[in-house]
Amino acid sequence: MNRVDLLNARRWFALAAAIVVADQIVKWVVLRHFAPGEQRVVTDFFNLVLVFNKGAAFSLFAQAPGWQAPVLSAFAIVAAIVVAVFIVRSPRRRLLCSGLALILGGAIGNVIDRLRFGVVVDFLDFHALGWHWPAFNVADSAISIGAVILILEGFIGREKRPGAAS
Repeated sequence: MNRVDLLNARRWFALAAAIVVADQIVKWVVLRHFAPGEQRVVTDFFNLVLVFNKGAAFSLFAQAPGWQAPVLSAFAIVAAIVVAVFIVRSPRRRLLCSGLALILGGAIGNVIDRLRFGVVVDFLDFHALGWHWPAFNVADSAISIGAVILILEGFIGREKRPGAAS
């Protein structure tokens, strides 16, 4: 890896670290100022609420008997390693690496929660017409935005590659 690639890779890891720090600071603030289940109305469609999620995305597996924290943590750690390898191998692909860095930071933020508490701290609650989106957090937001960026990169990157189908 040359010096430019190394500097580019460091930039993506710095972005991932910034996501982890932001996620953990906001969760710390929420944990200090909210009781479990406490809800504060912000707008007609948005509340802050402290929820502990034992499951994965959108509370998937939340009702399982307790295997979630170690299994989901292990899965996230393996995924983080794979994502880090992709960043190191392609540090000049800005769109790809920005999406991967967001996913990496979000995954690590949620793994920290699972290792500390056995659950993920969620607090953002959007709702409309009596329907609530499952509560989520900064890490989840970063993962979702990163996934959208990767999907876009898949379409945009394909068009730019030589020999891509038109």
